Amino acid sequence: MFPALETHLKQTIPDPYEDFMYRHLQYYGYFKAQRGSLPNSATHQHVRKNNPQYLLHGSLGGKDDLIPDTLQKEKLLWPTSLSSAVHRQIEAINRDFHSCHPDWMQWCSLSSLQPPPPKFKDSPASALVAGITDSHMLSLPHLRSRQLLYDELDEVNPRLREPQELFSILSTKRPLLAPRWPIECEVIKENIHHIEWAPPQPEYFYQPKGNEKVPEIVGEKKGTVVYQLDSVPTEGSYFTSSRVGGKQGIIKELAVTLQGPEDNTLLFESRFESGNLQKAVRVDTYEYELTLRTDLYTNKHTQWFYFRVQNTRKDATYRFTIVNLLKPKSLYTVGMKPLLYSQMDANTRNIGWRREGNEIKYYKNNTDDGQQPFYCLTWTIQFPYDQDTCFFAHFYPYTYTDLQCYLLSVANNPIQSQFCKLQTLCRSLAGNTVYLLTITNPSQTPQEAAAKKAVVLSARVHPGESNGSWVMKGFLDFILSNSPDAQLLRDIFVFKVLPMLNPDGVIVGNYRCSLAGRDLNRHYKTILKESFPCIWYTRNMIKRLLEEREVLLYCDFHGHSRKNNTFLYGCNNNNRKYWLHERVFPLMLSKNAPDKFSFHSCNFKVQKCKEGTGRVVMWRMGILNSYTMESTFGGSTLGSKRDTHFTIEDLKSLGYHVCDTLLDFCDPDQTKFTQCLAELKELLRQEIHKKFHELGQDVDLEESWSDISLSDIESSTSGSDSSLSDGLPVHLANIADELTQKKKMFKKKKKKSLQTRKQRNEQYQKKNLMWKLKLTEDTSEFASTLQKHPAFFKNSENSSFLPMRNENPRLNETNLNRRDKDTSLDPSMATLILPKNKGRMQNKKPGFTVSCSPKRTINSSQEPAPGMKPNWPRSRYPATRRDCAAMAAHPSLHIYTYP
Repeated sequence: MFPALETHLKQTIPDPYEDFMYRHLQYYGYFKAQRGSLPNSATHQHVRKNNPQYLLHGSLGGKDDLIPDTLQKEKLLWPTSLSSAVHRQIEAINRDFHSCHPDWMQWCSLSSLQPPPPKFKDSPASALVAGITDSHMLSLPHLRSRQLLYDELDEVNPRLREPQELFSILSTKRPLLAPRWPIECEVIKENIHHIEWAPPQPEYFYQPKGNEKVPEIVGEKKGTVVYQLDSVPTEGSYFTSSRVGGKQGIIKELAVTLQGPEDNTLLFESRFESGNLQKAVRVDTYEYELTLRTDLYTNKHTQWFYFRVQNTRKDATYRFTIVNLLKPKSLYTVGMKPLLYSQMDANTRNIGWRREGNEIKYYKNNTDDGQQPFYCLTWTIQFPYDQDTCFFAHFYPYTYTDLQCYLLSVANNPIQSQFCKLQTLCRSLAGNTVYLLTITNPSQTPQEAAAKKAVVLSARVHPGESNGSWVMKGFLDFILSNSPDAQLLRDIFVFKVLPMLNPDGVIVGNYRCSLAGRDLNRHYKTILKESFPCIWYTRNMIKRLLEEREVLLYCDFHGHSRKNNTFLYGCNNNNRKYWLHERVFPLMLSKNAPDKFSFHSCNFKVQKCKEGTGRVVMWRMGILNSYTMESTFGGSTLGSKRDTHFTIEDLKSLGYHVCDTLLDFCDPDQTKFTQCLAELKELLRQEIHKKFHELGQDVDLEESWSDISLSDIESSTSGSDSSLSDGLPVHLANIADELTQKKKMFKKKKKKSLQTRKQRNEQYQKKNLMWKLKLTEDTSEFASTLQKHPAFFKNSENSSFLPMRNENPRLNETNLNRRDKDTSLDPSMATLILPKNKGRMQNKKPGFTVSCSPKRTINSSQEPAPGMKPNWPRSRYPATRRDCAAMAAHPSLHIYTYP
């Protein structure tokens, strides 16, 4: 009936994807029309540019109120999508239709679900509409959604808008995302901000005099409560919901009301981000007893404190005593001081956090109430000003808002944003964003991108260990800089960085737990994605990353409350091909930071109670160099920094040293790596001699002794008192059991029974072969080793190493020869190991010689010489070698692929 229209429709072939998306959106009620496909994007782009009403309708404006009626909406679209001949025919039909069917407009104003007027069924317009509806190309539908985005280029197809408030990324177009608090928490409206400052002089430890006062705990029976939080959720309750600003309603004034200008009562406050103080009791004019709030939804973990005091007096000596600490040992017993921040000093003299306090004493609370024993920390202090606002803290605070401000500066930096991609890993239990940074230089080819190895770094899984955030900040400052070493690291690695794994705990001022009331670093094997989202998604991200590329190193930044210096916890490798390799990186780090890092404090034993930690879980997933970096809350006992507190700059410098050591670890020149291996063997030999001596046996270690289990030599890590997992809360235990049962049932359903004798024989032969191979492995324990008296190799000349034959296809000999010429060489592929048997063939890689004699003198404390920088060649990869000849082929990989 309309040749021009039919010809036009025949020439128009609908796009399959657009047709599918239209039907999908129509099913969910986003479109008025009954059938059809999406309009041509170029046509719509033209309409959007020339029709402001349609622009508002499709993006930010209202729905139907912006365009008068249905036919008017069609007039905005049809003339641009159909030919001029078709347009003239449609206009003629419309004029005839309006004159004959006035009821049509009344029907259009009603709901589109109502049937059309009866008079309309047999009209020419009805035939026109029916013809268009039944054809392959509908007339353009009436858009009901504001989820479509259009690019500036006409030829680009429309795409769906990302759901709002789902994966919010920092942007300059809107303010920072406000932290979400549990609805039980009251939060003051003030913004707390501190300046960064490095003291010009070293801050030495407090030297106990032996006559420090031990104040008697009075309590509120004889004292006056001047500050107390209400309704703090403890054990037995659990997290239900959160909101920005925490508890609804009017914020109460918890501090006492001053009676006049002469009233010298201190005004306490801790209801701000990362704050922790539950109660303050005034027991004398200038003496206060303080009670810390336990981690939310628990009855323990009191270590972190951070609170504000106002209405100070300059000449008075105040005494503060924290009465409910739980750890029997603390760095306060060996000279650690609390931190003080004066607002007047910050405003007038630009002075920030500093170590202050006298008469510091850490002792057991003699109050016996039949519960777990408490410990007290007491100190005296003189405030620098009258009427000042001051803060006390266990360590330098680093809040969730501080992190967002830093990430915002990175996102707004036009240079850093080119090689640092900011993503959302997941949402925490309270709905706060867990950020993931992917840092690497853009690669020239997909093959070059796929050949890069990965490094995974994380921090703040324990929210009260703010040390980790400052080390992480130092690492990010360096890796995002324009330093040649930083550029080289970005050329050869893909860095996956998780700067704050437990934002909920950081926000509410917890010391160790998330809002699930459990230590996240004991639940990395969890199957409860909804209850422990931060670590579940972290483990899943690393698992997918391992499928893409090799992960050279994993390191989780922590803080330590009982030992000074910085050190690493690793995992002993049972594979002889990589014997002692996990200790090379820590030893190198001790040489690069001899006044901060103690290799003697490192430990590599894997305890059963630590099986759920990130370090052990990632190691069992296949990451050989998997570590926990522990930075002290106190300071250093090494070298030039002996007996001084760590400052913010000291912690940030550790982040730089991680980068520096990573370059040494992967240097194609294997001198440093082999030198460290030789030194590690000498240190281990001395340790074994020490063990035999303690047992009253004198042994001459002359032959191969690599059969000794390293775990039997080392003692357990002297970590926190909360090493043992508390298990799951009651309300989560049943969920975990149900998921476990479903998982087992699913595995049973997937398992197929063997139908034929041939299949059964093949399975039997496979199991028999595996059993024989297992018998050939040497699994002797340290007890049997003591009776056999194995001996160390007679001299270093007979201790040549065998080149490794790696079973991993990524580390085969072909790749090894190729990566000798490449910038992304892994020392673990080119290093040599101790042979198991003396009679084994001793082959050497051509042109690669190693001497097992240690390159430096080993002192009695088994520490690298303090204050001495290793005399290593500081050769780096040539920064200009970006065009690597041969690369490992990994199809369809991109450097910015989300793992």
